[in-house]
Amino acid sequence: MDSSGVVIRPREDADLPGAAAALTEVHATDGYPVEGVAHPEAWLRSDDVLASWVAAAGRRIVGHVAVMRPGGEDAVSLWTEQSGSDEQHIGVLARLFVLREARRQALGERLVRAAMDYGLSTGRRLVLDVVVKDSAAISLYERLGWLRTGRATHPYGTGHSVEAICYVAPDS
Repeated sequence: MDSSGVVIRPREDADLPGAAAALTEVHATDGYPVEGVAHPEAWLRSDDVLASWVAAAGRRIVGHVAVMRPGGEDAVSLWTEQSGSDEQHIGVLARLFVLREARRQALGERLVRAAMDYGLSTGRRLVLDVVVKDSAAISLYERLGWLRTGRATHPYGTGHSVEAICYVAPDS
Protein backbone atom coordinates (compact mmCIF):
# COMPACT_ATOMS: atom_id res chain seq x y z
CA MET A 1 0.00 0.00 0.00
CA ASP A 2 1.36 3.39 -1.04
CA SER A 3 0.86 6.17 1.52
CA SER A 4 0.70 8.86 -1.18
CA GLY A 5 -2.97 8.05 -1.72
CA VAL A 6 -3.82 7.94 1.98
CA VAL A 7 -5.63 10.98 3.36
CA ILE A 8 -5.77 11.94 7.05
CA ARG A 9 -9.13 13.58 7.73
CA PRO A 10 -11.69 14.04 10.49
CA ARG A 11 -13.68 10.86 11.11
CA GLU A 12 -17.25 10.89 9.85
CA ASP A 13 -20.12 8.67 11.02
CA ALA A 14 -19.94 6.78 7.71
CA ASP A 15 -16.34 5.79 8.61
CA LEU A 16 -17.34 3.87 11.74
CA PRO A 17 -17.90 0.44 10.15
CA GLY A 18 -14.56 0.63 8.34
CA ALA A 19 -12.74 1.92 11.42
CA ALA A 20 -14.32 -0.85 13.51
CA ALA A 21 -13.18 -3.47 10.97
CA ALA A 22 -9.65 -2.01 11.04
CA LEU A 23 -9.62 -2.02 14.85
CA THR A 24 -10.72 -5.68 14.90
CA GLU A 25 -8.01 -6.58 12.37
CA VAL A 26 -5.29 -4.76 14.34
CA HIS A 27 -6.41 -6.55 17.50
CA ALA A 28 -6.14 -9.90 15.69
CA THR A 29 -2.62 -9.18 14.41
CA ASP A 30 -1.18 -7.25 17.38
CA GLY A 31 -3.31 -7.87 20.46
CA TYR A 32 -4.01 -4.13 20.54
CA PRO A 33 -6.15 -2.57 21.79
CA VAL A 34 -6.76 -4.55 24.94
CA GLU A 35 -10.34 -3.26 25.15
CA GLY A 36 -13.10 -2.16 22.81
CA VAL A 37 -12.97 -5.15 20.49
CA ALA A 38 -16.28 -6.68 21.61
CA HIS A 39 -18.21 -3.57 20.46
CA PRO A 40 -15.75 -1.62 18.30
CA GLU A 41 -18.17 0.91 16.78
CA ALA A 42 -19.53 1.89 20.19
CA TRP A 43 -15.98 2.10 21.60
CA LEU A 44 -14.86 4.37 18.76
CA ARG A 45 -18.02 6.49 18.95
CA SER A 46 -17.80 7.02 22.74
CA ASP A 47 -19.39 10.19 24.14
CA ASP A 48 -15.94 11.01 25.57
CA VAL A 49 -14.45 11.54 22.08
CA LEU A 50 -13.65 15.21 21.57
CA ALA A 51 -12.28 14.74 18.04
CA SER A 52 -11.08 11.87 15.86
CA TRP A 53 -9.36 11.28 12.54
CA VAL A 54 -8.97 8.44 10.10
CA ALA A 55 -6.35 7.45 7.58
CA ALA A 56 -8.35 6.67 4.45
CA ALA A 57 -7.04 4.89 1.38
CA GLY A 58 -9.92 5.62 -0.94
CA ARG A 59 -12.95 4.27 0.88
CA ARG A 60 -10.93 1.90 3.08
CA ILE A 61 -10.08 3.01 6.61
CA VAL A 62 -6.50 1.94 7.38
CA GLY A 63 -5.90 3.95 10.58
CA HIS A 64 -7.55 5.94 13.35
CA VAL A 65 -6.83 8.21 16.33
CA ALA A 66 -8.98 10.12 18.83
CA VAL A 67 -8.64 12.77 21.49
CA MET A 68 -10.79 11.97 24.50
CA ARG A 69 -12.06 13.84 27.53
CA PRO A 70 -10.18 12.81 30.67
CA GLY A 71 -11.88 9.93 32.42
CA GLY A 72 -9.75 8.97 35.39
CA GLU A 73 -6.66 7.83 33.50
CA ASP A 74 -3.38 7.62 35.39
CA ALA A 75 -1.70 9.66 32.64
CA VAL A 76 -4.09 12.52 33.44
CA SER A 77 -3.48 12.27 37.21
CA LEU A 78 0.29 12.18 36.74
CA TRP A 79 0.23 15.26 34.52
CA THR A 80 -2.11 17.28 36.77
CA GLU A 81 0.14 16.48 39.75
CA GLN A 82 3.33 17.38 37.88
CA SER A 83 2.06 20.47 36.06
CA GLY A 84 -0.68 21.92 38.25
CA SER A 85 -2.93 21.89 35.17
CA ASP A 86 -6.61 21.06 35.48
CA GLU A 87 -8.47 18.40 33.51
CA GLN A 88 -10.30 21.00 31.39
CA HIS A 89 -6.98 21.74 29.71
CA ILE A 90 -6.06 18.10 29.06
CA GLY A 91 -6.99 15.72 26.27
CA VAL A 92 -6.18 12.00 26.14
CA LEU A 93 -4.73 10.69 22.90
CA ALA A 94 -6.32 7.27 22.40
CA ARG A 95 -7.62 4.69 19.98
CA LEU A 96 -4.58 4.98 17.70
CA PHE A 97 -4.17 2.08 15.29
CA VAL A 98 -2.91 1.45 11.77
CA LEU A 99 -3.41 -1.74 9.79
CA ARG A 100 -0.26 -3.83 9.50
CA GLU A 101 -0.29 -3.58 5.68
CA ALA A 102 -0.35 0.24 5.91
CA ARG A 103 2.55 0.61 8.35
CA ARG A 104 6.03 2.02 7.69
CA GLN A 105 4.51 4.92 5.78
CA ALA A 106 4.31 7.49 8.61
CA LEU A 107 0.52 7.12 8.91
CA GLY A 108 0.73 6.73 12.69
CA GLU A 109 2.85 9.88 12.82
CA ARG A 110 0.43 11.78 10.59
CA LEU A 111 -2.51 10.72 12.77
CA VAL A 112 -0.70 11.69 15.99
CA ARG A 113 0.27 15.06 14.50
CA ALA A 114 -3.40 15.72 13.61
CA ALA A 115 -4.33 15.05 17.24
CA MET A 116 -1.43 17.20 18.50
CA ASP A 117 -2.51 20.08 16.25
CA TYR A 118 -6.02 19.78 17.69
CA GLY A 119 -4.62 19.89 21.23
CA LEU A 120 -2.61 23.03 20.48
CA SER A 121 -5.53 24.76 18.73
CA THR A 122 -7.95 24.04 21.59
CA GLY A 123 -5.57 24.70 24.49
CA ARG A 124 -5.55 21.06 25.61
CA ARG A 125 -2.26 19.40 26.52
CA LEU A 126 -2.41 15.81 25.36
CA VAL A 127 -1.44 12.84 27.51
CA LEU A 128 -1.53 9.11 26.93
CA ASP A 129 -0.47 5.78 28.26
CA VAL A 130 1.10 3.09 26.11
CA VAL A 131 1.49 -0.57 27.01
CA VAL A 132 5.14 -1.40 27.71
CA LYS A 133 5.19 -4.15 25.05
CA ASP A 134 4.23 -1.69 22.28
CA SER A 135 7.77 -0.63 21.42
CA ALA A 136 6.89 0.80 17.99
CA ALA A 137 4.35 3.16 19.57
CA ILE A 138 6.83 4.16 22.27
CA SER A 139 9.41 4.97 19.58
CA LEU A 140 6.86 7.04 17.66
CA TYR A 141 5.86 9.15 20.66
CA GLU A 142 9.44 9.74 21.73
CA ARG A 143 10.49 10.65 18.17
CA LEU A 144 7.68 13.25 18.17
CA GLY A 145 8.96 14.78 21.42
CA TRP A 146 6.50 13.31 23.91
CA LEU A 147 7.89 13.22 27.45
CA ARG A 148 7.58 10.34 29.91
CA THR A 149 5.70 11.32 33.04
CA GLY A 150 5.71 7.96 34.82
CA ARG A 151 4.38 4.43 34.83
CA ALA A 152 0.92 3.14 35.49
CA THR A 153 -1.19 0.03 35.44
CA HIS A 154 -3.70 0.13 32.57
CA PRO A 155 -6.87 -1.72 33.61
CA TYR A 156 -9.09 -3.47 31.06
CA GLY A 157 -11.86 -6.02 31.10
CA THR A 158 -12.80 -7.61 34.38
CA GLY A 159 -9.79 -7.87 36.65
CA HIS A 160 -7.13 -7.52 33.93
CA SER A 161 -4.33 -4.98 33.67
CA VAL A 162 -1.05 -4.35 31.89
CA GLU A 163 1.94 -2.15 32.70
CA ALA A 164 2.02 1.12 30.78
CA ILE A 165 4.21 4.18 30.37
CA CYS A 166 2.55 7.61 30.58
CA TYR A 167 3.49 10.50 28.30
CA VAL A 168 2.66 14.17 27.77
CA ALA A 169 2.83 15.88 24.38
CA PRO A 170 5.39 18.61 23.80
CA ASP A 171 3.96 22.05 24.57
CA SER A 172 4.55 23.48 21.11
